[in-house]
Amino acid sequence: MQTARQAARQRRHRRRIMLGTALRLVSTGLLAYLVVALRPDRQAEAPPSAATSVTTPRVGATTAAGTSAPSPTGSATPTGSTAPTGPRTPTVAATTATANPSAPHTPRPPRTASGTASLAGRIKPGTTYRGVATSYKAGNGDGACLFGPSNDLMIAAMNTTDYETSKACGAYVRVRAANGASVTVRITNECPLPCAPGQLDLSEQAFAKLAAPQLGRVPITWSLVSPSTSDTISLRYKTGSSAYWCGIQAIGHRNPVARLEVRTAGGWRRLPRTDYNYFVSADGGGCGGAIRLTDVYGEQLTVSGIALRPNVAQPTRVQFARH
Repeated sequence: MQTARQAARQRRHRRRIMLGTALRLVSTGLLAYLVVALRPDRQAEAPPSAATSVTTPRVGATTAAGTSAPSPTGSATPTGSTAPTGPRTPTVAATTATANPSAPHTPRPPRTASGTASLAGRIKPGTTYRGVATSYKAGNGDGACLFGPSNDLMIAAMNTTDYETSKACGAYVRVRAANGASVTVRITNECPLPCAPGQLDLSEQAFAKLAAPQLGRVPITWSLVSPSTSDTISLRYKTGSSAYWCGIQAIGHRNPVARLEVRTAGGWRRLPRTDYNYFVSADGGGCGGAIRLTDVYGEQLTVSGIALRPNVAQPTRVQFARH
């Protein structure tokens, strides 16, 4: 009996040992699992999320249409568009010794080979144009350019296309006929449709220098010239000008005026040009202050001391260089 009881106790002891060992193994395994599950880099084992394709354009990259892709750090302005604010319109790089620098924030365009491509418009120096000459009664010599009456009737009206919102006003052009005759005229007027591009409507006096008046219409070639003159430029404020609105006109300039700017508290401000040949400050900015003129060759002349006196041609002491 004693032996049987001892054997039973031994069996029970062995079972407790085996159960304890099993519990320890299970505890160790569970602890190891928790350590692995909670380690810091566990997120690397997470299932991947859906991928999103992001394409960043390269600076200066060219699209299929041939235009430059915008830089990711700035907005693009279409080539040839007008800057949104008048004062920030680019100014010419070529200046004379009398010209003052533009406002520091004003961007400057790249130089061109001729220096005049961005200034001259349709009528460019060194270019010969073909068309026809007709004639009209010039009366006292005044016209759409509003220069006023003149005793010099060697003048002409430019066709609307080449008149280009009065850019042609004041230009001197040499006109040649097929018979070899020539005459130099100043543009003071506009010839509306049906005047075609290249056509000049000459005063009767100027037409007579080329051909018999009864012909009425002759083929011509013509080109821009920069004549000799002893006159200086005059400036005139339009009737109704004040400190709140003004129109400014240049008179007697040797070369066509490409730009007129006025000095304001923020720097030089370019004024828009009207088809009646005045540069207008709609809010009065710069009216009565310094004025800067730029011709189609890029020369700049700065004039101070012009009083805000409407409808008075005030002479200056400056004139554009001859070319």
